[in-house]
Amino acid sequence: MTYTSDDRQYAPATQRNRDAILSVLLDVLPPTGTVLEISSGTGEHAIFFAPRLAPRHWIPSDPNPAAIASIAAWQTDYPAANLYPPIQLDVCDRRWTVEPPPLPDALRGLDLKQQPIRAIANINMIHIAPWAACLGLMAGAQRILPTGGVLYLYGPFKQNGSHTADSNAEFDWSLRAQNPEWGVRNLEDVVDVAHRHSLSLVKTYTMPANNLSVIFKRDPSRVHDELG
Repeated sequence: MTYTSDDRQYAPATQRNRDAILSVLLDVLPPTGTVLEISSGTGEHAIFFAPRLAPRHWIPSDPNPAAIASIAAWQTDYPAANLYPPIQLDVCDRRWTVEPPPLPDALRGLDLKQQPIRAIANINMIHIAPWAACLGLMAGAQRILPTGGVLYLYGPFKQNGSHTADSNAEFDWSLRAQNPEWGVRNLEDVVDVAHRHSLSLVKTYTMPANNLSVIFKRDPSRVHDELG
């Protein structure tokens, strides 16, 4: 299928947050391997990050066919050798598309043994999705990431049950008005779910517009517990 500029979607926040996010990704990502982006949305982050994070490979994904078309259209206009075509992936599935066998056609040129998925990036998803999406994200990260692999989250969070800014409280209200299953998540709840899926909180970064970057790593001690 051929995608054109007419298929491109735009997210204004991308232009505002991409440089700050890139700075954190350069600080926390493993130096090699593949990054799987979950819920890539318009695809604007993917085309910006991939060439700047080489030699790492970048796989964008989304469950929405319209988003897949937008990502592919952006890639047509801004190709990068280390950026793979988008794949359809729903975090709530018990088996993700990247879990072989077989890999989707779009990834046939990627050898996940030579370039394993060592990181998962998820930007602005868990508050604009049911809580089940956060649970699915953590379960998938547990299955896919190797020991020391990184899970990167970005977005607004409550801390100790309270909003960190009035703007976040207003945003939370607007999200819940659209869908009662949506809403700004309590960071401690997210950390608890991650811990139950063998992921340890490493660091949080304060970001522009009252957002956080939250970094988890696949915990080798928890892996040992699972094997033992």
